[in-house]
Amino acid sequence: MPDRPSARRPTAVVIGASAAGLFAAAALAEFTDVTLIDCDTMPQGPQPRRGVPQASHAHLVWSGGVAAVNDLLPGLVDEAVASGARLVPIMGGMVSRAPTEVWFRRYTSTHHRNLVCSRSLFDHVLRERVLLDPRVQLLQGTRALGLEGDANAVTGIRVKNAAAEVVLHADLVVDASGRGSRAPAWLEELDLPATEVREVDAGVAYATRRFKSPGRTSSMRFPLVNVQANPAKAPGQGGIILPVENGWIVTLSGTRGGEPSGDADSFIDFALSLGDPIIGELLKEAEPDGGVVTSRSTANRRHYFEKMPRWPDGFIVLGDAIAGYNPVYGHGLTVAAQCAVAVRDVLRSASLTAHGTARRLQRAAARPVGAAWELAIGQDALYPDATDTPPTLAQRLLARYVDKCVKTGAANPRALGALLDVMSMERSPARLFSVGMLWPMLIGRKQELLLGPPLRDDERDAVVSGPK
Repeated sequence: MPDRPSARRPTAVVIGASAAGLFAAAALAEFTDVTLIDCDTMPQGPQPRRGVPQASHAHLVWSGGVAAVNDLLPGLVDEAVASGARLVPIMGGMVSRAPTEVWFRRYTSTHHRNLVCSRSLFDHVLRERVLLDPRVQLLQGTRALGLEGDANAVTGIRVKNAAAEVVLHADLVVDASGRGSRAPAWLEELDLPATEVREVDAGVAYATRRFKSPGRTSSMRFPLVNVQANPAKAPGQGGIILPVENGWIVTLSGTRGGEPSGDADSFIDFALSLGDPIIGELLKEAEPDGGVVTSRSTANRRHYFEKMPRWPDGFIVLGDAIAGYNPVYGHGLTVAAQCAVAVRDVLRSASLTAHGTARRLQRAAARPVGAAWELAIGQDALYPDATDTPPTLAQRLLARYVDKCVKTGAANPRALGALLDVMSMERSPARLFSVGMLWPMLIGRKQELLLGPPLRDDERDAVVSGPK
């Protein structure tokens, strides 16, 4: 007897070949043939590109994201480290001041690790790995124009490249195009209702400059240095030194009335004027490696697609296209990886082409988005004019409780572990009400709070000392 013909393998089109799109392609390749489309031409190496406007600024992947990346693409984190990235212990490898102006002790007992490198390096390693999969193809220089189908089902995407305007038919279209997503307008064109949107905008502006690693810091695991803005003292100003594979990325930030400028001559002065001058002091011995890059695209903006009364089969939205966050919190890459894992996990028990699967996928993706959203707006909503709906009494009381958790975590390693489970996006906020936090908060032993940044003497000496 002749062999029975095999069932057709489903197809998917993913809009956007940045991190969210690449993670989505990796997740979907287990079940479908994937076509990635992007209007840019990808660089050959770890270079910035126009389609990632925040690429010049400081980035990291929280430990919840590291776990998601390892789950989705085993070995990728090791590949990034081999290419120059670092896994940095939190808080052992950090000098960090909380928004409450409390300095964290550098406890080494927690398991949490951030993946730290330039965004260009991370995207390069991720892109190279995903595009090795023969089930994934990339169409560059291709712009998405709109959805094909109707309110019941999306059947493809209209695209335009240098040669023509065509329709790519697919069983699933994934919008991972980032903050500039046109998904809400596309859905309305299919006669679906407008999506619920919320924006919390603290008016944050960014200024980033690269520096050559000063002194002997390139030959040691120099810590991240992070001074977070205090929302109780508007304008909120902060900054971070991110030692990466080829120097330091230094990003300064400020809310309305206290924004950093693009003036190179005032960069260090702004860093010295922060609530603690540690960043500016460290930069005095550092040689700039380029000019200042600024950004104001920092509002927290979320589309509640999962709440729509109707949702078409064959279409989902992921990553920053669902919600973009104030970049100071570093949530974007972590959420993108966790969204992709959520999609993969649903598809392991549901047919991609079945009615209602796309709605299940959208709701699953909303869970990591929601966790990051609450962490971000819990701080930003406290700034003047950040939102039309100011925090409720319950939200303010919760913010005070979180401040108490931070203070406890700064003085007790067990409490810090519970705090980092949440801040690193490994566990839900309910973890802050567990015994691991409540016991140290109420009766546990706590050390004295630090009066200044816990930078070690050898680390300070490495900054000012010449190469040895």
